[in-house]
Amino acid sequence: MSAPAYGATGIGSLPGGDAREAAKTVTGSFEDFPYLAELPARGPGADMIGRSLGLLVDMYAHVEPSGWRLSDRPGRDTKRARSWLGEDLDALEEFTQGYQGRLKVQAVGPWTLAAALELHGGEAVLRDPGACRDLAGSLAEGLREHLADVRKRIPGAEIVLQVDEPSLTAVLRGQVRTASEYRTYRAVDRQVVEGALRDLFAVHEGETVVHSCAPDVPFALLRRAGVTGVSFDFSLLTEREDDTIGEAVEGGMKLFAGVVPGTDSPLSDPGGSVMGVRKLWRRLGLSPGTLAESVVVTPSCGLAGASPAYARAAMAHCVKAARSLADNPE
Repeated sequence: MSAPAYGATGIGSLPGGDAREAAKTVTGSFEDFPYLAELPARGPGADMIGRSLGLLVDMYAHVEPSGWRLSDRPGRDTKRARSWLGEDLDALEEFTQGYQGRLKVQAVGPWTLAAALELHGGEAVLRDPGACRDLAGSLAEGLREHLADVRKRIPGAEIVLQVDEPSLTAVLRGQVRTASEYRTYRAVDRQVVEGALRDLFAVHEGETVVHSCAPDVPFALLRRAGVTGVSFDFSLLTEREDDTIGEAVEGGMKLFAGVVPGTDSPLSDPGGSVMGVRKLWRRLGLSPGTLAESVVVTPSCGLAGASPAYARAAMAHCVKAARSLADNPE
């Protein structure tokens, strides 16, 4: 039997470097929809790019002053990334004993990785279509193994896979800058982008969400690629996206609406935080009764840049805002 309304969850990153404290905070804050926290403050390999590079199968990367670069063999940076992921999984497993319900895990998608990871010569993988294919294939294989590990550790979990693609719009528009910063890489064909995402989503039988806190999220492309939800910064939404979003919601897509600021900010009353979501529903002519089923309330992006006290307050605020949406959809 599927779980009821989604409520609220987080995006991924948190401040600090203590895996047990992070897992305790997340499972305590989001009792119905916890997630595997990321703690980038620990350093390279704990950041979202390094963590996902640690998942790759038969591909390796190391840290250069300019960022992550392909390696011929696994080095200390790869080992550190895998070690921290193992530590985070151990902590989450400890605090989810007997848990049954939705659980979210995150990984960076193939296009944001291709824009961030350097070839041996210093240009991005994005420059080389063959390298992009190899990277996407390696990521898919690694993700399959990672999801199997999570299922084994937390057997009662209904895993929701979140694929982080903040660079996706820039990749589609040819806006990713070359190593020299003077030029940009050529835009990648939309069908190629869509195909790689579809192949990646195929490794997971459950729900798949794509997250981007950049403007102009390509909702229609993601829907065609097979996502069940899109996670985005709600403040960046414009009315010109109404039709696309309306079609997506009517087609069953969930909206992970980032309505709570990701860095220390004054928090309004929880009902006020989701006022924009209610207005969107009215503009789209959708039934208010479907709000709680279709919308998950989240922070606008990861909370790594927030103070620990604000991060906890923001998560609690998301839960209260989701409750407000369910109780007072009008």
